[in-house]
Amino acid sequence: MKTIGVGLVGCGTVGSGLVRNLSEANRLLQQRLGVSLELRAAAVRDPSKQRADLPVSPVGDWKSVISNPAVQIVVELLGGTTESLEVAKAAFAAAKPLITANKALLAEKGSELIPLAQQARVPIYFEASVAGGIPVLKALREGLVANQLLGIHGIINGTCNYILSRMAEEGSDFADALRQAKELGYAEADDRLDVDGIDAAHKAAILCLLGYGFLPPFAKIPIEGIRKLEAQDVSFARQLGYVLKLLAVVRPVGPDRVEVRVAPTLIPARHPMGSIHGVFNAVSLVGNLSGPVQFTGRGAGPDATSSALLADLGEAARHLRDQSPGPVLSAGDGKRRLLEPGESVGRFYVRFEVRDQPGVLAQIAGIFGTEKIGISSVLQPEGHGADSVPLVFLLEPAKESALQKAVAAVQKLPLNRSPARILRVEDLA
Repeated sequence: MKTIGVGLVGCGTVGSGLVRNLSEANRLLQQRLGVSLELRAAAVRDPSKQRADLPVSPVGDWKSVISNPAVQIVVELLGGTTESLEVAKAAFAAAKPLITANKALLAEKGSELIPLAQQARVPIYFEASVAGGIPVLKALREGLVANQLLGIHGIINGTCNYILSRMAEEGSDFADALRQAKELGYAEADDRLDVDGIDAAHKAAILCLLGYGFLPPFAKIPIEGIRKLEAQDVSFARQLGYVLKLLAVVRPVGPDRVEVRVAPTLIPARHPMGSIHGVFNAVSLVGNLSGPVQFTGRGAGPDATSSALLADLGEAARHLRDQSPGPVLSAGDGKRRLLEPGESVGRFYVRFEVRDQPGVLAQIAGIFGTEKIGISSVLQPEGHGADSVPLVFLLEPAKESALQKAVAAVQKLPLNRSPARILRVEDLA
């Protein structure tokens, strides 16, 4: 049985989980794939730190790991996009397959990284970059390869899902739910990547790459986090039969455009994705042949992520043993482009704070009518004080540019009391 040498660059929480689970998983890989893995070198930021589980003496210079002739596969777990990009380039130059969990690297630097890998004929494996232990990328690459994808929807940030679950179940406001998430270790001290939707957008870009062969320019993806959500919107959504989730959406629009966005979104409470609570993730793929397929599981954590890393290690080792090239990754043929936000068509939830007086509903409905936007439901809660009241509209499908024009007109009226809250609605039919 051939033994494949592994070099690890970065050994934080995820790397430690990989090392801890490697020996047990290796026995299964030997039985099932006929390959054996051995960790032969590791680079860490602080080599003096005690690491009881690490079977090799760590070094501070990652270049020595990649140049080590005993290392045949490089695992990059540094995070970020600067040093990790240099690690990837060095692995390509050494003709050694790269395994990474680094979603930011792929989403933000993929247009530079992928051509370099193609030129060097070196495969990149990145199952762990999206949804932790859920094998959704392998499903896209292999299981649904004969399908035309009609859409991808994902709850792919566990921190945000935990916060929204607490807001829905306990009536907490955002600040209290975030505080609880930090106390339990579900949110970092610097919560911006999670709460502001950036982490989910990185993953959405990768889903777009595998689903549609198109890596969207990351800076142009519309991203909205959950920081501005209020408890009353979570409550109103429930009254309308929906739950609020931070949802990533990737879908084709016509023959040459792809819509990619991340935003807090109302989804039907009765839909299977509406029951995904806490730190769990879910990804729904809709194929023209398969129909809807949903994956659910732990989207983060050292064990779930190491599951994906070890699967990639097994695949890479098998390709090396068989002297096969491994998966070829392409950034696309340049024929597709990202849908502009104003061109997006969908349903919307809009909440106004308005003066409590007769005729308000008629005035606002008239403005929506002028923009040819239909109204499917109206919610007029009572008991919010004499001066102003919330007025909630659930709208029929409309172009986003038309909606923004209508909302701007309403907000110019004397009856309007504060900026409108606009949320997406996805029926997931």
